[in-house]
Amino acid sequence: MTGSARDFYDSLAADYHRVFPDWEASMARQAAVLDPMIRRELGPGPHRLLDCACGIGTQAIGLARAGHRVVGSDLSPVAAARAATEAESRGTNLPAVAADMRQLPFRTAAFDVVVCADNSLAHLLTAPDVTAALGAMRRVLRDDGLLLLTLRDYDELRRTRPASSPPQVSHGPDGRSITFQLWHWHEDGERYDQEYFQLVPDGAGWQVRVRRTTSRAATRDEVADAATRTGFTDVTWHTPGSSGYYQPVLTARATTGRSVHLP
Repeated sequence: MTGSARDFYDSLAADYHRVFPDWEASMARQAAVLDPMIRRELGPGPHRLLDCACGIGTQAIGLARAGHRVVGSDLSPVAAARAATEAESRGTNLPAVAADMRQLPFRTAAFDVVVCADNSLAHLLTAPDVTAALGAMRRVLRDDGLLLLTLRDYDELRRTRPASSPPQVSHGPDGRSITFQLWHWHEDGERYDQEYFQLVPDGAGWQVRVRRTTSRAATRDEVADAATRTGFTDVTWHTPGSSGYYQPVLTARATTGRSVHLP
């Protein structure tokens, strides 16, 4: 039995930094890739930026440190609260609220950039959900604003259907922790249930923490088509080899003068 995406991330929020070998270094490294992409598209800025799946702040904090005026939102109120606290502890301002990316609670054309990173779109389990989310992102973007979205390489993963992810070792003040996932693919070949294991130091042994959720493996063509239908143009996928980012990155511009009708 898998839980809702909100329950999953509420539970994971306190441990999410353990996903990375060094969370602080990951924040800096990701911002060093995403910030130049934004400035190449929109000019030097700084820009008004919404991270609509901010989690605990991995991208949002780095982009705020780079000088952008960043607002965060996330389905998980626990994660959003941690993102704001982590930013403040680093001398950075990050207003963050709990919100579903399909119904973003911001005014129309409020932002120059919308970021949706770390495979967050995969928690939307139907094509209409993906369309609704992209429509909401388009609505809060100004005309000619930039969408920046990252997703696992599901074209390849749907072909190979891996049963697990490689273990990831994280080093922190309480010692090493280990994260890995087991994937159970549905018969439709699109969805998979995840068992998300974390082994956390506990005295001389380990404490095992397991969370469960479901994801949907949307292909690059599907996401690009949905972006085009919801008011984006210049839709482009950038591979890790060309962008330097660890996942494929989609960039797209909000079509000028288009009326946006959410599904």
